[in-house]
Amino acid sequence: MDLNFTAEELAFRSEVRQWVAENLPPETAHKVRHALRLTREDMQGWAKILGKKGWLGWGWPKQFGGPGWNAIQKHLFEEECALACAPRVAPFGPIMVAPVIMTYGNAEQHKRFLPGIASGEVWWSQGYSEPGAGSDLASLKCKAERKTTSRGDVYIVNGQKAWTTLGQYGEWIFCLVRTSNEGKPQTGISFLLIDMKSPGVTVRPVYLMDGEPEVNDVFFDDVEVPAENLVGEENKGWTYAKLLLAHERSNIADVNRAKRELERLKRIAKAEGMYDDARFRDQIALLEVDVVALEMMVLRVLWAETSGKKGLDIAALLKIRGSEIQQRYTELMMLAAGPLTRAYVHEAMDAGWQGNFAFPTAILPLAGTYFNYRKTTIYGGSNEVQRTIVAQTVLG
Repeated sequence: MDLNFTAEELAFRSEVRQWVAENLPPETAHKVRHALRLTREDMQGWAKILGKKGWLGWGWPKQFGGPGWNAIQKHLFEEECALACAPRVAPFGPIMVAPVIMTYGNAEQHKRFLPGIASGEVWWSQGYSEPGAGSDLASLKCKAERKTTSRGDVYIVNGQKAWTTLGQYGEWIFCLVRTSNEGKPQTGISFLLIDMKSPGVTVRPVYLMDGEPEVNDVFFDDVEVPAENLVGEENKGWTYAKLLLAHERSNIADVNRAKRELERLKRIAKAEGMYDDARFRDQIALLEVDVVALEMMVLRVLWAETSGKKGLDIAALLKIRGSEIQQRYTELMMLAAGPLTRAYVHEAMDAGWQGNFAFPTAILPLAGTYFNYRKTTIYGGSNEVQRTIVAQTVLG
């Protein structure tokens, strides 16, 4: 097994690095580098820049308008974007729902939905979790009944989705809905694409401890959804959901962001004098070892994919290690800053004092980030559930 990059791959990395340097807005990179507040315009603006280049769907095959990159090229692209402090692309469109539409959707759905995702023009949201269905997603109750009306066949959707990340920006949402109560819970679930501007859709922001409405409750009250928005077959949505969840869990690992944030941790520790503390430096070193180990795990998977060998399905394991690392570096950042750590204060941030106050922007608002990242071991399937999956499917 050779984990070194070839000359061609290094040349590809250089090409991506140069393009990102020339096209990433400096003010956006500054915000990401210092963990300042990103607006919708910041995030979608970068997505549209990538879309214009044809790189927003960087994991897509050429037949659907993607660059057709192999696994190594995709990894290098993601790494260069992260190290350049580009905003993390909202994954719900290009990374999550697009592969499901490509794999299980029909030609008309390809034509209708994929261009808007590839260009970054349409913001997608994810409608999976419910108040009583998180890690146990198969127990979802959001119901869709098929009916024939004067406007044709439609699904009438009633229910609620919870913890919908950035749902306040959503224009379309892909939802798992219950279309049958017969048999096992997994067999009665369908995959539906819903226009969030439809009558009966209500989005209610949920403000978290960092002061941001990052997640939302989404309510469906007699929402009419055209039957042609069903992806694949009715009651087969659980099969499609598993494909999407594999993409989501691998995306959560995000080793490239971990490498960037590790450097930020070192900057904070040095600025606050904590890097001179041998015990604190030990903690940074232990974290760095785990980041390198996670990267080696990712590279092993990529090597298997590009060499034609069958690799282990370790999306669950990547999610476990990646999410734990994210929690550790946010905790160490807060410990390094000590009393200078601040929670997010919505009114103060909007007034523009962040970055112009007495404290360096590398520090603020670390408490809010720490609180927010307690979620990483829960969303995308809790780590306890992921360990069970690893035990059953990987260890045997």
